[in-house]
Amino acid sequence: MSKKVVTFGELMLRLEPEGYLRFVQAEKYLATFGGGEANVSVSLANFGYDVKFVTKLPSHEIGQCAVNSLRKFGVNTSDIVRGGDRVGIYFLEKGASQRPSKVIYDRKGSAIAEADAKDFDWDKIFDGVEWFHFTGITPALGKNVADICLEACKAAKDRGITISCDLNYRKKLWTKEEAKETMSVLCKYVDVCIANEEDANDVFGIKATDTDVEAGKVSYEGFKEVASKLAKEFDFKKVAITLRTSISATDNMWAAMLYDGTDFFFSKTYPVHIVDRVGGGDSFGAGLIYSLMENYDSQSVIEFATAASCLKHSVEGDYNMVSVEEVKALAKGNGSGRVQR
Repeated sequence: MSKKVVTFGELMLRLEPEGYLRFVQAEKYLATFGGGEANVSVSLANFGYDVKFVTKLPSHEIGQCAVNSLRKFGVNTSDIVRGGDRVGIYFLEKGASQRPSKVIYDRKGSAIAEADAKDFDWDKIFDGVEWFHFTGITPALGKNVADICLEACKAAKDRGITISCDLNYRKKLWTKEEAKETMSVLCKYVDVCIANEEDANDVFGIKATDTDVEAGKVSYEGFKEVASKLAKEFDFKKVAITLRTSISATDNMWAAMLYDGTDFFFSKTYPVHIVDRVGGGDSFGAGLIYSLMENYDSQSVIEFATAASCLKHSVEGDYNMVSVEEVKALAKGNGSGRVQR
């Protein structure tokens, strides 16, 4: 029987100009869908898991398109609440070379942002579930959504469900002070914390020594300290941190670290030429959840998660279209990119 996972968050309409055109150049936009927790769901469904994505979406055709974008990859949408008026939108301008990517949100008043606690029956949603995942983006949508996240965490904890959270700080949604206040409460329920090289500092003021993300300088030793401080403060069982060294918007070095409460484990480092980096952290989170649920040893966990995310950087759109076999092949060292015949 496949493993059961629930994720909770916002699914948005993604609109982007063709190729590397800037917003001011675009005459038409490609429409797809994506969002932190939804991206994790699609990855896990592709890995063969029984994964349910929970949100609120309007009952009109655009809301149905959003639901369909998940269904076609096997994600369980049976507990998506239908109602409200808007599907949140984000506009993406892809960066290249030294020009960074840019995101503009149009998500105020979306169905999930205006959701109420009574919309969600967590007893029903969590029936038979082993893992619950959310991100710091979701409680940032409003106090009402933060309260729903807290209710979900309490319900999951009562049932002995493992809880993971990707801190995912978004400065366009809330301040660092607001994030710290809310996430400090939610993280008390979390077993597995996921962060990137900036999140711990942005949300909790825990900064890695000898690191300057803007300058592309990342200290592995500094992040050992960050992970151990996070684990100690919130009693996390595991802390995983992605380590992106940005050479440019087009080329990065990609690696990650896992702290399992006892030891630190670093993945191999991948030179990544980026096709689409949106969803890179979500694909890492999905790889981490999968490998932990499959009881991989700690080194294999971080290698699998990092390889899954490395591959995502080569895939257009929010969703990571890769299989377990493809991830394992890369994790084992088959990264030449040669044609598979």
